[in-house]
Amino acid sequence: MNTATAPDAAEKAERKKASKSKNTLKKTSKKTSKFATEPGAQKNSDDGLRVLLKLASHRDRIMLPVWMYALLATVGGTAYSLKKLYPAQADRDKLGASIGTNPSLRALYGPLYDTHTLGALTAWRTLGFGGLLVGIMVVLLITRHTRAEEESGRLELLGSGAVGRNAPLSAALSIAVGACFGIGLLAVVVMLVLGQGIAGALALGGCLFAVGVAFAGTQAIAVQLTETGRAANGIGALILGVAYLLRTVGDAAGNSGGAGWVAWLSPFGWIERVHPWAGNRWWVIGVTLAAGVVAAGIGYRVQNARDLGGGLLPQRPGPPSAGPGLRGVFGLGRRLQQPTLLGWMAGLFVFGIVMGSIAKGIDQLLNENQQAEKIIGRYGGVRGLTDSYLATAISFLGMAAAFYAVQAVLRLRGEETSGRAEPVLSGAAGRLAWAGSHLVFPAIGSALVMAAGGLGTGVGAGWVLGDFWGWVGRMVKAGLITTPALWVIAAAGVALFGLRPKWTSAAYGVFGLTVFIANLGPLVNAGQWLVDLTPFAHIPKVPGGAFHWAPLVWMTLVSVVLTGAGLVGFRRRDVSSD
Repeated sequence: MNTATAPDAAEKAERKKASKSKNTLKKTSKKTSKFATEPGAQKNSDDGLRVLLKLASHRDRIMLPVWMYALLATVGGTAYSLKKLYPAQADRDKLGASIGTNPSLRALYGPLYDTHTLGALTAWRTLGFGGLLVGIMVVLLITRHTRAEEESGRLELLGSGAVGRNAPLSAALSIAVGACFGIGLLAVVVMLVLGQGIAGALALGGCLFAVGVAFAGTQAIAVQLTETGRAANGIGALILGVAYLLRTVGDAAGNSGGAGWVAWLSPFGWIERVHPWAGNRWWVIGVTLAAGVVAAGIGYRVQNARDLGGGLLPQRPGPPSAGPGLRGVFGLGRRLQQPTLLGWMAGLFVFGIVMGSIAKGIDQLLNENQQAEKIIGRYGGVRGLTDSYLATAISFLGMAAAFYAVQAVLRLRGEETSGRAEPVLSGAAGRLAWAGSHLVFPAIGSALVMAAGGLGTGVGAGWVLGDFWGWVGRMVKAGLITTPALWVIAAAGVALFGLRPKWTSAAYGVFGLTVFIANLGPLVNAGQWLVDLTPFAHIPKVPGGAFHWAPLVWMTLVSVVLTGAGLVGFRRRDVSSD
């Protein structure tokens, strides 16, 4: 045997063994995973879509039914209330005349195209507000299953395995579009049960479905622009706000000329012009659907062109060292919560201006309809129709601001589950101090949001009614008086966070149920005991009603007890526990 060749022989044997092991591993991988690919091969962009759809459906198994029920209850409750408000054709004709001659009412509700059917009246009242709710739903859904997952790092983990690049966005769009289709279909069933024509019912359901598809497409682009889920939701909310403002401006101008064409720049304006039960213009639904499909296509193109975890809008680097405002746990909480607070204050201020500016025309809407005045009285005050309406407006602003209060509380759980709370708590910061740095915003921030909403309402009312500074002062006071109701809802979220952290997101369910009862209870003449279950029923109806301290004190005490229970629970349990 030639010993000089032994190392060469050993090397060849080793290479042969390695090659055999590699081939065995490759064969085993093909058998064990249907998604496995050859080295260097490209994964299918939608690999793993079915699995992600199952996961998303499981995560949304509670939230989606709540959204769908709330929207359907809005349609059914509105139809029921309109049937009682305007039982005779003469009443409906007066309503149509008022809408046609009052730009403020058109800005609030949109144009009324027909007064001869209950279906046309229902479409007039529900398409604007219902379309906005559908838009909010799809914005939250798509961000939840795309950018939020990417920000947390879970999407990168999934993408390294059997999931294609486009699968998460495809799953999110499928869930959102499927939910919109279900809402539209069930809306058709509700209107058919109420005895309305099938063509108009299909048009109404098609409008709700199409506007959801349109905003799902725009949100598919929005989640590509930024690096955080919170910013993506902010961009989506901005798109919704601009679209609603364009619809408002266009509807206020009317069809006689001027700026009426502006409504055609908004999906909300498009679905109004379908005219359910008053022409059924199907091609407008087609345009709305096409816009959503095109926008979603752009979202896919942008997603495939950017880096995972990155966004088209560059992230501005912070200063190399923290300033005085960021030193300490309260500075960190302010940095995290302040942008959301300022956004809500600005939004409610603008919406308050819109609500206050139509106070002068509210009497034309009611047309001396005693049933309508009675319902407004159940919402608001009792010393005058204008005061009652403005109290009702403040109540609606409070219901919107309650969402902010819950959102601010749930930021605690988000920081905990993301792992960002542990490094903070591992230092000198105590648990109660860290929690307090966030809870100060649903406490004081709720008051600031309601003050901004009251200020906007006062500005709008003072502009059209005169006595500008008088109305500003009265409406700011009315807004601040509503704050204890927000504290109760937020405190329920704190209690869940501390005692049952796994169910912290159920705070949104508490908010939804409370607002649902407060909003639809007076419309459907629900029992007073049911309306009294909501904290909004115990707020003094200012302006117009008598002011009492007792309900405000009791609601404050309830919120303190719930918050205290939550903080005690958080102090005793493990961080990031379920």
